[in-house]
Amino acid sequence: GATTASHGCIRKFNMKKLLPLFTALLAWPAIGAEYTLEKFWASMPTGEKQIGNMHGDIAVSSKNEVYVSVQGGPKAGVQVYDNKGDYLRNVPNAPNDFHGFVIRKTESGEHLYGPRLGGQNILKLTLDGKVVLDIKPDSVPAKFKRNGRMRLTGMDVAPNGDLFVVDGYSTDYIHHFDKAGKYIKSIGGRELLGSQTLHKICIDTRYDPPRILGADREKLRLIHIGLDGKFHGVYAKDVLRPAAVAVHGDLAVAGEIKGRATLYDKAGKVVARLGHNTAPGETATNRLPPAKWRPGFFSAPHGVAFNNVGDLFVAEYTVFGRIHRFNLKK
Repeated sequence: GATTASHGCIRKFNMKKLLPLFTALLAWPAIGAEYTLEKFWASMPTGEKQIGNMHGDIAVSSKNEVYVSVQGGPKAGVQVYDNKGDYLRNVPNAPNDFHGFVIRKTESGEHLYGPRLGGQNILKLTLDGKVVLDIKPDSVPAKFKRNGRMRLTGMDVAPNGDLFVVDGYSTDYIHHFDKAGKYIKSIGGRELLGSQTLHKICIDTRYDPPRILGADREKLRLIHIGLDGKFHGVYAKDVLRPAAVAVHGDLAVAGEIKGRATLYDKAGKVVARLGHNTAPGETATNRLPPAKWRPGFFSAPHGVAFNNVGDLFVAEYTVFGRIHRFNLKK
């Protein structure tokens, strides 16, 4: 046994009795003090055994419906779930190659915005699937492409409605369009930023003026870029291959493809770490079989989003399809 002194008393602990408790704690994911895991949140689409092959993103509407991009399976495209996690429908006309997309409400209403990874065009759709904007790839000058091609991986919408779209698989240029889809300029790029796979971006509205927060995946960092293209520097280091970023209130979150999600305050200080999976061979892979899944432990976070009350949703990179939900304590 072990003894400890407390308030003048000697307390004796039986380590054999405590060992099962310690073992149980080690088997549970580390969760920040302000979040609780909602286990098994998402149901399967009607009649399906799995959500489908996911190499995409996740977003939440103002009605708290959750939109998930799925690239393969019988219900490929953009699936919609209600707040309880029940599958509702697919979005008509939404492609199956949205690697990154967002839902934003502007003066023109609430829309889904996404660049197509394969198709290279950029779409704006109503939430019921009507295409209201389709920016063709030839809108971007050839000098900002690699071998005449782009591999657009993510985007976000500035408060004034302007669009910022990142070519994270080719050049790390961020292409700037006005709200009508007119090309304005291209900023960033690997030479200026010193980046390697600027995988996804979000508009960081915690600052005035807003900035772009970028997931610089292979440099293991998050970076800030002004909407004018100025490089503001590194926001966070030692990130486990960040794949996605999002902001809510004073918090930012990075979904890390090596099996973790980290929340930061405005200064870049770590506030909480969620779902950290340290099991060998279980992270940065889209092939981990469901039989090895453990509630709250990630394998390869690829998309992150908050709802309007701060609950966090994480979409995985997995051929089977997997969504996590962590609720902010109210």
